[in-house]
Amino acid sequence: MEKAKKTGRGRKIALIVPACVLALLAGALAFAGNYLFHFALDPEFGGMVSGYDPEVDTLEGDAAWFAEHSEDRWLESHDGLKLHALYLPQEGESHKYAVICHGYGSIPQYGGRFAAWFYDQGYHVLAPAARAHELSEGRYVGMGWPERRDIAAWADTLAEQDPEAEIVLFGVSMGGATVMMTAGEAGLSPNVKCVIEDCGYTSVWDEFAGQLQEMFGLPTFPVLDAASLVTQIRAGYSFKEASAVEQLKKTSLPMLFIHGEDDTFVPYAMLDVAYEACASPDKEKLSVPGAGHGEASWQDPELYWSTVEAFLDKYIN
Repeated sequence: MEKAKKTGRGRKIALIVPACVLALLAGALAFAGNYLFHFALDPEFGGMVSGYDPEVDTLEGDAAWFAEHSEDRWLESHDGLKLHALYLPQEGESHKYAVICHGYGSIPQYGGRFAAWFYDQGYHVLAPAARAHELSEGRYVGMGWPERRDIAAWADTLAEQDPEAEIVLFGVSMGGATVMMTAGEAGLSPNVKCVIEDCGYTSVWDEFAGQLQEMFGLPTFPVLDAASLVTQIRAGYSFKEASAVEQLKKTSLPMLFIHGEDDTFVPYAMLDVAYEACASPDKEKLSVPGAGHGEASWQDPELYWSTVEAFLDKYIN
């Protein structure tokens, strides 16, 4: 009898120990997933630049010029958020419009360099603030995925304002991913004539997988899977779902892909992956030697802007 009792206790212990270990592992994984979610997508947690206070922050050069000469625009998103943009209208008659999408943690004012170039070419310029950035509402960063619908809505407002509008979508880094994701969106206004992306990532999963390894030395499984699940629950999208590549497979819009050859933050190899995925028969790509992340327009401005201008001349009158 005593032996049977000992055997029973042994079996219970044999069951309890693995269960405790699994519970600890599950708790650690949940903690890691939550931590990475907040670190990457929560402006309050991650210390991102999510606002601009003109009484505190100083803008210089093109950023200051853009902030001074632009006017505020507002839009209610499909899910009820109040979204902000800066709008710089042409003084003369023009039906050319550029929608400029900024990068992660940035603000529309910092796109002044690009706004100035498009404005000098006769474009009205609209620079939206992405969700959870600057004055736009939103609890979490969308990395371009929910923003694809926001940019489509901004394009609709321009088309309503000017039925003859010819719109180019332009974005850098997260903004580049945003315009690629927008390019394949069903129901996108026919007034959008072409898209230019600069150093955008192929998908949120791909980008975060690289950063997880680079910053923390961690594998994608199971940590990134956990963070993606948390994001699905909290922010309404998963990292794999937020794919520029899958959206590009559905677009027929003329596309120009730009990437710096020394970019390691959004790896240069993503250029060819995005380009090859794009279903448009009218697509071009530009590699800029020596340029790191977001540096292509600075590294070789003559090559950069001459390529952009030649591309635009084909599709916007």
